Amino acid sequence: MKTLILLLGILFLSCQQGYAQEANPSIDANEKALVVDSIAKFMTEKYVFPDKGKEMGDLVLANLKAGNYDDISDPIMFSQKLSEDLLTVNNDRHIGVMYMPERIAMMQAADEDENNTELEDLEKRYNEFGNYDFEEIKILPGNVGYLKFNRFQDASIAGPTAVAAMNFLAHTDALIIDLTENGGGSPSLIQLITTYFFEGREHLNSFYYREEDETRQFWTLTHVPGEKMPETDIYVLTSSRTFSGAEEFSYNLRNLERAILVGETTGGGAHPVSAYIVNDNFIVRVPFGRAVNPITKTNWEGTGVEPHVAIEKDKAFDMAYMMALDSLLKTEENEDIKNNLAWASDGLKAKLKPVTIDEKTLKKYVGTYGPRTIMMEEGELYYQREERPKMKMIPINENTFGFDEINYFRLKVIMKDGKAVAVEGVYDNGRVDRNERTK
Repeated sequence: MKTLILLLGILFLSCQQGYAQEANPSIDANEKALVVDSIAKFMTEKYVFPDKGKEMGDLVLANLKAGNYDDISDPIMFSQKLSEDLLTVNNDRHIGVMYMPERIAMMQAADEDENNTELEDLEKRYNEFGNYDFEEIKILPGNVGYLKFNRFQDASIAGPTAVAAMNFLAHTDALIIDLTENGGGSPSLIQLITTYFFEGREHLNSFYYREEDETRQFWTLTHVPGEKMPETDIYVLTSSRTFSGAEEFSYNLRNLERAILVGETTGGGAHPVSAYIVNDNFIVRVPFGRAVNPITKTNWEGTGVEPHVAIEKDKAFDMAYMMALDSLLKTEENEDIKNNLAWASDGLKAKLKPVTIDEKTLKKYVGTYGPRTIMMEEGELYYQREERPKMKMIPINENTFGFDEINYFRLKVIMKDGKAVAVEGVYDNGRVDRNERTK
């Protein structure tokens, strides 16, 4: 049988369960028995913890004998039930049974005929279509880089994309890496990307493999294309969906004290996994090893990686960005750059810790100031300049407001003797223009 080795990852496109499978497929008693027997054998012989592997194998065999699967005729439901039963013994989220006849047929065809590239071509198309799961890259105000990617694909195919991303970000003063949707992948890409953050070689992680009874070490690489970023502040965003290889990346950097983790505790999957073909219809994922961090001598299996700063996923970016800006402010000497950093930081603080202004004060600001108008709707202020779109005013402090639509402009209300007499348009480059109140 062909074995797919997927270290710290998940089966490629497993969530899709094939492409155009037959309508209303069914499974008979003979196939159920074959599948259960094979899965029990794989778990007993391959699972990283032999006692737990045998316990899982014994459980599904006992369930089959007891007739617990007799009423299930749908193969997808059968695979889901087997997965649920296996997880009751050891809640290892890398374990899973999948019904994937078309994918298996393609795998077998490729295995039998080296000239058959159908599966390889399909995977290549999906990888390119999804840009190897690199979703977003940009430079934020304050020269803070942002990189979001959702899978650590093998460096042999995703390496050039990762290198291009890291070279684009090379001159940023801080970097936010968003792993909130990253489900894991290959240690090779972890090695590649992490190498950019260290000057010398660092021992990142080790894996113990049951079958070989050996431990393999993973270090940063001796060379990467382009400039390294050993002094750049690193912030990693995590969520409960951050899993497997993405957790290793986070765990490595946390224990090497090279990054600050911001967000939620991760999913808790630390075991490398193989996918085994059971028969023409089913595949089973079996974790065959365990991570051993060189610093902690353990891993994050079942517990997840705890962030330095715990905050809801939806607020993690703003928090990390604010932290990056505030850290840069402490060391920056150029006054123009300091003003730029402070501008961006003030806006983020207003989002994370909203300023409350009483309605009586807000009503004082309502009026016309030359081409500029402030109005109140349902207890909130809105700003409009001539025929331009109306924008909600977000308090930065008691008399200064920002806007979601534009981050380079703010509006300051000028008070005199308790009355609003003018407004000033304040820009991030230091420019100020003023309009007196006309109505």
